[in-house]
Amino acid sequence: MPLLSMTGFGDARDERDDHAITAEVRTINNRHFKLNLRTTDGYAALDSRIEAVVREYVRRGTVNVNLRIRHMSDAEDYRVNVAVLENYVDQLQKVAAKRHLAEDIRLESLADLPGVIEQLSSEASDAEEVWPLLEPTLRASLEALTTMRTAEGAALAADLTAQCHTVETSLAAIAARSPQVVEGYRQRLQDRVGEVLAKFNASIEPIDVVREICVFADRSDISEEIVRLRSHLAQFSQALQAAESAGRKLEFICQEMGRETNTIGSKANDAEISHEVVEIKTALERIREQIQNVE
Repeated sequence: MPLLSMTGFGDARDERDDHAITAEVRTINNRHFKLNLRTTDGYAALDSRIEAVVREYVRRGTVNVNLRIRHMSDAEDYRVNVAVLENYVDQLQKVAAKRHLAEDIRLESLADLPGVIEQLSSEASDAEEVWPLLEPTLRASLEALTTMRTAEGAALAADLTAQCHTVETSLAAIAARSPQVVEGYRQRLQDRVGEVLAKFNASIEPIDVVREICVFADRSDISEEIVRLRSHLAQFSQALQAAESAGRKLEFICQEMGRETNTIGSKANDAEISHEVVEIKTALERIREQIQNVE
């Protein structure tokens, strides 16, 4: 399975025999799986089956599922719950008056609210009969959802790949510049020591200069960080191309890349390397934002 976005929408409708089913599924970001399920009154017995089907398609994120099950019976099988309807109207009028909103309460909108229209016969006993129609309709909406999530995931993957290329380019520049930093320090130190010795007509043992250069080289050595950052980049690219979406793994690798980048920035006492570190941090911040939306 390619990279999947955590945001998407899918819907499906079907009619068969005496039932009409409408399924709508919407997903948004969440570090964990959370299902918000809304079904027609009387079908709570199907909740566990519905969740099991949803989990086949979505592993992470908030999933809002709205299932409307309409029993196409005669009009005599239904009644309007006047008390519930009047309560809705009263509350809406109070809000409109308080917020100075124009009242535009339409009866057809109120009819869709929970509890307004009641079926006189119990629908709970109808659950087993409805499931063979409900399940394929739910799956069709989830397939539509997956299509949208896959398309958005492809766009995310393209952007993440571009940001990784930015990191790789800057890292190559840092690796090329790193040896020159020690050499530049050696030259500056020798020039400075030469000036001081000439000024005070003094002398110094060459070994002291060498020792100071070695200390600087050891303190500013970033070769290990460069190797690890390259390794993390390779792991990140592999995760992008994995058989299944791996948002949490990408988050972890991004954190590790940020840690190595910070170490490079603190150890390398060089303006050019500092510039490249800023470029890498900018790219990593973009990556961090994008993978928040990856399943």
